[in-house]
Amino acid sequence: MRRSVFAVLAATACFQPSRLVDPSLFAPPAAVGVDAPDPSQPGAFAVRRLYYGSGTDKRRVVYRDSVTMRTSVVNATPFIRGADPKLLKARWKYWGFDAKRLPLNGRVWYPEGPGPFPLVLIVHGNHDMTQYSDPGYAYLGELLASRGYILASVDENFLNGNLRAENDARGWMLLQHLVAWRGFNADSASPLYHKVDLSGIALMGHSRGGEAVAVAAAFNALSRYPDDARVTFDFHFAIRTLVAIAPVDGQYRPADQGTPLTDINYLVLHGAHDSDVSTFMGQRQFQRIRFTQPGPWRKSAIYIYRANHGQFNTVWGSSDVGKELGLLLQKKNLLRGDEQRQAGKVFISAFLDLTLRDREAYAPLFHDARQGGAWLPRTIYLTRYEDASTQRLATYEEDVDVTTGTLPGVRIEGKGLAAWRELGLTMRSRGNGPYENHAVRVGWAARTKDEPPARYEVRWTDSVAAQLSLGANSALVFEAEGEAETPKALAASDTAPGKGAMPTPSRLAWLPSWLRRSARDTTAKASRADSTKGAGADSAKAKAKSKAAKDSVVALDFHIELETSDGVKASVVLSQLSPLPPPLTIRLYKWARAERSFGGGSRDYDQVLTRYAIPLASLAKSTPGFDAAKVRAVRFIFDRSPVGAVLLDGIGIERVNEPALRAP
Repeated sequence: MRRSVFAVLAATACFQPSRLVDPSLFAPPAAVGVDAPDPSQPGAFAVRRLYYGSGTDKRRVVYRDSVTMRTSVVNATPFIRGADPKLLKARWKYWGFDAKRLPLNGRVWYPEGPGPFPLVLIVHGNHDMTQYSDPGYAYLGELLASRGYILASVDENFLNGNLRAENDARGWMLLQHLVAWRGFNADSASPLYHKVDLSGIALMGHSRGGEAVAVAAAFNALSRYPDDARVTFDFHFAIRTLVAIAPVDGQYRPADQGTPLTDINYLVLHGAHDSDVSTFMGQRQFQRIRFTQPGPWRKSAIYIYRANHGQFNTVWGSSDVGKELGLLLQKKNLLRGDEQRQAGKVFISAFLDLTLRDREAYAPLFHDARQGGAWLPRTIYLTRYEDASTQRLATYEEDVDVTTGTLPGVRIEGKGLAAWRELGLTMRSRGNGPYENHAVRVGWAARTKDEPPARYEVRWTDSVAAQLSLGANSALVFEAEGEAETPKALAASDTAPGKGAMPTPSRLAWLPSWLRRSARDTTAKASRADSTKGAGADSAKAKAKSKAAKDSVVALDFHIELETSDGVKASVVLSQLSPLPPPLTIRLYKWARAERSFGGGSRDYDQVLTRYAIPLASLAKSTPGFDAAKVRAVRFIFDRSPVGAVLLDGIGIERVNEPALRAP
């Protein structure tokens, strides 16, 4: 392997620029918009630690000699199938057991006190099975135990390595651990006797473990195993919350479909510079979660620029693709490990407090991650959010008619647009796999002084308004991603914005200053070359063209206007809410050829939208006569950037208690 890596190094003479998007336009402000204490700080509880397990482990002393509570083995053969028999034989020889006798091992951090305390299990993903992954979440164990949670880091190292199609086994094992925890809580000889709150359980997982927690939640509600109905289930635990860290999706597909989940809280975190799971796959599980019952259900997806895969686990570190290939990674692009884990602590701790303890003060952090600015490392965070109150007017999932919305009675209209198309979003990984999520792309070109600006409008009837229960506690919500475009690029592109390897001049505002200068110089040279073609060209004309190219650098912005049934209009500028993020460019490797060979992406960004919310109460305060209950239309008016394109999705109404609009 070492020889092949250095052969690639020798062949890659072109060092590629990092092309990081300048965080100053979209990073959180150095302030907190959440009326709650920093969730990443230790709490008031003293922390105790223990191990549970088989007591017979031949590889790990702690699971042999240090177990406080002994557990039984479980038979996982229905869930482990298709592996090479020779590889399995070597695996089980190393471990000293086979699939019929898998141990239930875990390391535990818990608060000192009478309890009961909510139970949180965390499980690692795939890694070298001899480099044990379960100690890598001690930083979360220490934090959460001090804040009144019991956290167990589950050992599934014996499922790591060369197994395939085993993620159902990983999920099933988590449920077997919950069976053991039910016993710990009921056993008067256990140090955790009656200290475990089994009415509020959270499952957390990283990488394959991130998919495993969704599988476990699905199996928890079933009576039979979908792939072999002869295997029965009888779990029915009170699993309220799932947290997925850089998860895979689709390695296990129950009954050949994506894992469906209803009425459960879900948080997914993903790093843009993940060179293992190199696309935001957790968005698919986010899409599949449905809320069918009223209640405090919510889901949030947070995309963290410059975060990688492994630094969420202290054992894995910064070389997502292994020690040898990791030499090629452009690690200077990454957050430091402590910074990345700080972001993880903030979001995970706050989400557990929000969903297991109903601490609503943390809700704004998941509406817009920028609200935690003083707690978070300085990078870009894109946030998606939905709760049980969210009613979507337009999701672009229901049909191929671009003039209709999701709810009957919703009509869509476009005027003066240079592009208007509904499309499926795709992953950046090779093959452009679907995200199982559709959006609309609208674009606009330069207009004359007398032309009205282009607009995209969603309008609904009185009956739809009654269904939405519009009022002062309502907010218009939508998701967006966009970039400015030159007229030529806009006319040539009929896919998502950002297509093409080289940014055009009007898209440079999102790049770091040194790269803007480089691209402007290239544009200026081209302008001068064009200006000197033919007789009569002079240097003054060339300079004028060069200056025009430089001055064309603009940030994309537009108005959002709401209109009531009696004709009152109120509007807000998008940048007043938050700047519109461009596609976040990603460079994983130092050399361009290594990027092409190992980067796993057919383009240099992932399609990730971010949430915006406009509280109708704020508009009522600023606009006389504006009645939130009478709102019947929303318009996106493209009047602040001369040319551009934007992806829009999830236009709807949400019942939220948002703070008044303020500039970030």
